[in-house]
Parts: sequence; structure tokens; C-alpha cells
Amino acid sequence: MADAPQIPTVWTNRALLNWTTEYLAKKGIESPKIDAQVLLAHVLGCKKVDLLVNFDQQPPEADRNRFKELIQRRVNGWPVAYLVGTRDFYLLTFEVTPAVLIPRPETETLVAEALAFLKPKSAPAVLDVGTGSGCIGISIAHQKKDSHVTAIDVSPDALEVAKRNAAKAGVADRMTFLQGDLFAPLPAGATFDLIASNPPYIAGHEFAGLQAEVRDHEPRAALDGGADGLAFYRRIAAAVGPFLKSGGKLLLEIGATQDEAVRGLLAAQPDLEVGPTLKDDAKHPRVVTAKKK
Repeated sequence: MADAPQIPTVWTNRALLNWTTEYLAKKGIESPKIDAQVLLAHVLGCKKVDLLVNFDQQPPEADRNRFKELIQRRVNGWPVAYLVGTRDFYLLTFEVTPAVLIPRPETETLVAEALAFLKPKSAPAVLDVGTGSGCIGISIAHQKKDSHVTAIDVSPDALEVAKRNAAKAGVADRMTFLQGDLFAPLPAGATFDLIASNPPYIAGHEFAGLQAEVRDHEPRAALDGGADGLAFYRRIAAAVGPFLKSGGKLLLEIGATQDEAVRGLLAAQPDLEVGPTLKDDAKHPRVVTAKKK
């Protein structure tokens, strides 16, 4: 490896982390230190803090080789979450595979708003459209103990991941999983207190500019929002009304530049009243809200 740092004489945890952090940085990885810690802790079956406590421990050669393999895959563009098979999100750890989008911290803005709205309600019915890993619906079910969450996804592989995550979180008995396109699998007359969705919203022309690890490894179907990125918002806006109870709330995650367009689509629906747009921790518009009149 031409860009590799100097090889240490003894491969302790400290030496592995220092060498790998420098190597990943030279390869242009955005968070080299954190990535090195997460991957080594995964290989050794411990927590990141254990690495710091046991800095001078020498992992066996088999573990070092496995670590080296994961580091090479990281350099080749694989997201860390897929390499370790999990991602933390809103107080839970979710299984993730290449069949599902990796949960992002920005999406926690939607979950927090959902829980605030549902808090005073008794046994609310919740719909998670395009559930993926289940991070939105499962987090809501986990925190709002008397809710029932219906989770829909067009991908059977994604639903299998979500079902495993629901079982692990102890909420499977309060969730219903349906396969299909948007609202299509819902039974006639189904209505909900809250409908949430993080739909695909990347415009066709934006794919070339995405990070390679997103563009090349995360599921295209969970990212592709059509030519202008708004295809799913148009369909949701047009169809959501009958599935919301009177006073029910709609929460839609959006891309940072889509606030005005998505608000316009919802405002055009006579049975919806558009509410405030919520910003994420980076102060970007992130969640458009609306209520059923």
C-alpha cells in the first residue's frame, strides 16, 4: 500500500487504531478515527470504550486480518453501517443490510415530532410509509407504548429486516407489516392518527454528485425520487387524505431544498392544512408537517 503509514513493530489496539486512522485519512475517508474505532470494536466484539481501556492489548492475527479486510472494503466505498451490520438511531440499534437505507440522525427530527404529537393520545394508530429498516415506525412504537404501527414497504427484503428489528426492540406485537406501493396494501377504511414517511427524494440529475458510498451501495429504490425528486411527494399528497383521521398529522422528511415545493403540493389538497416545517440540528428544513382538516 503506497499510501500506508509506517508499520509498527507490535500490533496493539493503540497501534492498529493509530495506523488505520492515518491510512483512512490519506484515502480521503471523512471520519477516519471514528470509522477505525467502530470497525475494530466490531471485530473484537467489544464497545469502543473498551478499546481505550485496553489500548495495549494485542488482538490475535485472525482478528487483525478480519479488521484489515473491513478497512479495505471501507476504502473501496462500503459504508461502515453495512460493514458492521448495525446503525444506532433514536435510542435503539437497528440491523441494516444493503436492502435498506442507512438511518440518518436527521430523521430523528421526524420521530421526535411524531412522539410529541402522539403523547396525549390514547392507543394511536400510526402509519410508516416506506419503512425500510423500520427505524421510524419502530422508534415510535418503542417510545409510545400504547401505539399500533403499520409499516409498509415495496421491498420484501426491506420488510424482513424491519421485522427482525421490531422483534429485537420488543414491539413486534404492536406492529403490522405490509408489502406494497405506498397506500396500496392498506385495507379499505383504514385511518390513522399519524402518517409518517421518509420517501425517496434524490432527483435524477443529483445522483452523479452523491457520495460514492451512498450512490454505489445504498438501495437506489430508496433514494430515487424521479426526475425532480418530487415524484413520491406528489403521489402521497394526492392519496393521503382518506387515510388520515380528522385532525390527524402527516410528517414528511424532505431534502434540504424541497421545502417550498412539498408545501405547495400539500397546500393544493383541499382537505389538508399545511403546518410549520421543522429544521434538523444543522438548521436545514427537514420535516414538512400537515393536518387533516
